[in-house]
Amino acid sequence: MPADDRDRDRERRRRRDSSTNPHHQTHRKKRSASSRDHHTGTNSTSTDRELSAAALAQLNTQNARRRHSISAQDQPSPRQDRERARERARERELERDREWEREVERERARVRGESSGGRERERERRRERDGDEGRREARPRRESGARRERVLASEDEYEYRRATSKPKREKGKYLGVAGNDDDEDDERRRRRSEKVPEMRRRSGARVVSGAVLEEGRGKRERRLRGGWGSNSYDESLDKEKEEYNEEAVKKRKKKLWIMIGIGVILAIILIICVAVVVSKKNSGDDEESEGGNEMESGGLGSIDPTSIPNGAPTWLNPFKWADTKGFNLTYTEQAVGNLPIMGLFSKWDDSKAANEHTPPLDKPWGDYAKRPARGVNVGGWLSLEPFITPSLFEYDRRMGIVDEYTLCAYLGARCEGVLEKHYATFVTEDTFKEIAAAGLDHVRIPFSYWAVQTYDGDPYVFRTSWRYLLRSIEWCRKYGLRVNLDLHGLPGSQNGWNHSGRLGAIGWLNGADGDTNAQRSLDVHDRLSKFFAQPRYKNIISHYGLANEPKMTELSVPAVLSWTENAHKIVRANGVKDAIVVFGDGFRGLTKWQGQLQSLDNAALDVHQYVIFNTNQIVFNHSEKVRYACAGWTEQTVDSMNRGTGFGPTLVAEWSQADTDCARHLTNVGYGNRWTGTLSTGNASNDVTTPRCPLMDNRCDCGPANADAGQWTGEYKRFLKMFAEAQMVSFEKGWGWFYWVWDTESAPQWSYKKGLAAGVLPAKAYDRDFNCDLGNIPSFSELSEAF
Repeated sequence: MPADDRDRDRERRRRRDSSTNPHHQTHRKKRSASSRDHHTGTNSTSTDRELSAAALAQLNTQNARRRHSISAQDQPSPRQDRERARERARERELERDREWEREVERERARVRGESSGGRERERERRRERDGDEGRREARPRRESGARRERVLASEDEYEYRRATSKPKREKGKYLGVAGNDDDEDDERRRRRSEKVPEMRRRSGARVVSGAVLEEGRGKRERRLRGGWGSNSYDESLDKEKEEYNEEAVKKRKKKLWIMIGIGVILAIILIICVAVVVSKKNSGDDEESEGGNEMESGGLGSIDPTSIPNGAPTWLNPFKWADTKGFNLTYTEQAVGNLPIMGLFSKWDDSKAANEHTPPLDKPWGDYAKRPARGVNVGGWLSLEPFITPSLFEYDRRMGIVDEYTLCAYLGARCEGVLEKHYATFVTEDTFKEIAAAGLDHVRIPFSYWAVQTYDGDPYVFRTSWRYLLRSIEWCRKYGLRVNLDLHGLPGSQNGWNHSGRLGAIGWLNGADGDTNAQRSLDVHDRLSKFFAQPRYKNIISHYGLANEPKMTELSVPAVLSWTENAHKIVRANGVKDAIVVFGDGFRGLTKWQGQLQSLDNAALDVHQYVIFNTNQIVFNHSEKVRYACAGWTEQTVDSMNRGTGFGPTLVAEWSQADTDCARHLTNVGYGNRWTGTLSTGNASNDVTTPRCPLMDNRCDCGPANADAGQWTGEYKRFLKMFAEAQMVSFEKGWGWFYWVWDTESAPQWSYKKGLAAGVLPAKAYDRDFNCDLGNIPSFSELSEAF
């Protein structure tokens, strides 16, 4: 009630009580008696009749006390004080509730758009936060949702305050008001406090929207500093948004790093699991591996690094190898013929056949005169040749890097890494799989003496190529391919050409170290033949080559013949019984071999046929090249196969369908070519300075000749295929053939693989279209003879 009404009511009660209260009547009697005594001057003793100043002061003090006592009767009791305090508290709470209600109404009005200034600020804040043009269409829905959240949050807050602050009415009374004792007040306050958590939970069940939370308008316990309802709302909004956004970014970053960490851990676990599975799969019974020849390895994870002795050489330490696929990685120092057997499994399977036209490895091949070999060389791999892999020789010409010797001399210790990368990538398991798929059945694998041994002054990489040679044999086994071992480079160089290892002088059987290098070569064969005499190689090693292309035009013929006899004797004595021992014709001419070395058992003469390296044959036009392959080479092969006119068993271990010598680095790095008359060897007797294309003039051009296979015309492709098939027919008059080479980096006329892709070789080597019918050789008049 109003304060004036309360004062008047209090005065009426005081007057009423004073007229009826005995206590007040007693005080009035005492005051009357005292008053009479004071005014009449009567007292019980005569000495007190006349008051001294001290007595008067004392009397005044007593009268003042009586007045104070009388006025004290009008003061309320302690209980009334508590009642009035509670009344004032209720009034303050009511006023706060009314203010809160007004605040909620203002917010509702702002949400409904009654406050135009508020709407404008809201739009501005939304534009700053959203920014993205593409999200504006969805903004009205988000804003309306935010407004609903603000209203709901305000109502929840209002209900919560009412539950926690405003007393409930009970039978017309407030809890804890006058008329109830303190115990009742405490009990009611306790009951009220028990209801507050439930209302708090009920008010806190609503999820505040992102917009409400960002602007500080959520429930009280969730609001940011300076949130909704604060006088500093407008001033602190930007700061709050910035702090909130920074905190959100931190949380997102933290979540991202957690996710990345989890991803890395899962990836590691997955890798470990895969490694364990693969290891278990490959560490099972040897006979469970594909083909039974145990060509699958558990990888480095399947072996203990401590099992490798300290100081183990790189060729025995699998942790130093660039590629471990297909190897048994168990460390061993075991050797045969003083050559390590590293990487070999204990079992093998020779039951595979290259195709339906050939017997499996564990069955005899039969007579090569009736079933000739159809094979290919994996040249330029374990013995480098610049025209096959020119990328390894991309140096300034003035540096003189022209062969494997000068390359390794320049690279030094780095040469091992460079060459092993080449070994691991240029020829792979897929190579042999593709060879078998092409209808081929033999593979000639050129390698050099440094796979076995190096000598003082040699810059070559020792022994690394040996591991790849052994692995390639096992891959041949897997696909039923028989192997022709070809010692391509001998100590001192047997021909002075780059593919022997060192371009220049011939130091094998020649010069000051000729005899030494001859003996070193025999020592190499002694070790090789002991190793390959093992039972695991009996069926797969079909040909054993002694020396690739010894240049007998510059060597002592008797010395070469003697050395060949000695090498053959060593190979047979060491246990290589069944393989055909192959020796080169030395460019003497096939007829000159009649009557020579014919006492050698199971031996064959190896001849390499190319028209482009012959100054008088390179000038043949397209039609003449095909005719020469069919007639000329067939005749030579037949004569060589006849012991009355030649050596006897003859095979062609190198040939190609290239009709020019234009391929880059083919004649050596920087030498030029015969086709355009630019061949410069440093030896005038070997130089060709006039064009030798069929036109024999300045129209001779190597540009189109070196073009990519995709630029070849249909007529040129027709010629290339016919030229290849003519040679196949001719060489099969002997003991078969081996194409040079399987693949090149950039010389498609020399690549069997690229020829297959271009359609200039038969899809299957044993299924051909042209059978050397001389009457069906076209003129190829549409082709230019300049390239």
